[in-house]
Amino acid sequence: MTQPPGVQPDRIDLNDTAASEEWAKKLDVTTMQLREAVDAVGDKATDVEMHLKGTRSTTNADRIDELGAPPT
Repeated sequence: MTQPPGVQPDRIDLNDTAASEEWAKKLDVTTMQLREAVDAVGDKATDVEMHLKGTRSTTNADRIDELGAPPT
């Protein structure tokens, strides 16, 4: 992913839809989960990743099932 000048590659920009989707895919979470994690710990990718790993005692698919989301 090529970053525009001034954008730090270790930051998650939720205002950039394509970048948010890329981060969500990379971290194996939904964009909603990504947004909640950024809201909780800030936009630094390593902090978001650690937060997500710390909140998942099951797989992401299990968490989506718990939320009652329809299967994709």
